[in-house]
Amino acid sequence: VNFIYGANGSGKTSLLEAIGYLGRGRSFRAAGTDKLVRHGASEFVLFGRTGGRRETSIGVRNGRRGLEISIDGDKSGGAASLAEALPLQVMDPEVHNLVAGGPEERRRYLDWIVFHVEPGYLDTWRRFRRALKQRNAGLREGAGDAALRGFGRELAETGLAVHDARRRTLEVAGPALEQTGAELLGCPVSFEYVPGWNDDRTLGQALDDGVERDRQLGSTQSGPQRADLRLSYDDRQARKLVSRGQQKLLASTLILAATEIVQTEREQPLTLLLDDPAAELDEHALARLMDCVGSLGCQVIATALEPDAGILPQPPALFHVERGQLDRVE
Repeated sequence: VNFIYGANGSGKTSLLEAIGYLGRGRSFRAAGTDKLVRHGASEFVLFGRTGGRRETSIGVRNGRRGLEISIDGDKSGGAASLAEALPLQVMDPEVHNLVAGGPEERRRYLDWIVFHVEPGYLDTWRRFRRALKQRNAGLREGAGDAALRGFGRELAETGLAVHDARRRTLEVAGPALEQTGAELLGCPVSFEYVPGWNDDRTLGQALDDGVERDRQLGSTQSGPQRADLRLSYDDRQARKLVSRGQQKLLASTLILAATEIVQTEREQPLTLLLDDPAAELDEHALARLMDCVGSLGCQVIATALEPDAGILPQPPALFHVERGQLDRVE
């Protein structure tokens, strides 16, 4: 457990962002690459080394030439190799958007779990995305019905495989999600996977029936690319009826449950980045959150304005950051 404190603008979140980039190949603050490169430079370079079962060297370079990733010198793996080398989750002050925002973030969240627990899922997902891209291109270019049916068959097959993998994973994740939600929120929490098409027919039928609508819109409207994870809290739809603090606790439920599930599957601790965990939470809610964090047994890297290490589940390694300089506090 590591606790980093310092004034606003001192570099705390930038440090977490750098670690997060080494595990994801993107910023959790959704900043464009041009916002991450030092003024006057053409690129940035990150380097890290993980411990655990074996030491792994991770390098990321990004700038005008695009993203370049290296894992122990191997540059062929892409962003998926980062997730494999440094699996991590992030809770920052905007984590409530996992609940309040659009379905894309929830799909990405679910796919991260599936990637770690379903062997071969990455290949299935890539085949599905390729088939979706081909069908959408055909729709925009005015392809005939026969060509669209051919694209649709591949899309239906791979889309169903993506859907089934997500559904299986959510069945495994359900108990952890519900238990963590009850501990954080003190009332029943439920989760429902919405597949992205009416389940009274197959995906292939939905694609065939929606051809004319898809032609008009220029994109495929049925399939797992339209799926969502519907969240309910105390019998209320979470996106509309809960406060920001409750949304943060519900989003934290998702993050902590995902961490627990993947740790169990991989049989190794993950890294959890906590940027200002006290934001939006009262004292009691924060205590419940940190109790749940402590029960995971994962590596924790947390930040705050003041050195209040008492919020953490165990005595941390304490660090102070000022103007980008990080120092250990004994």
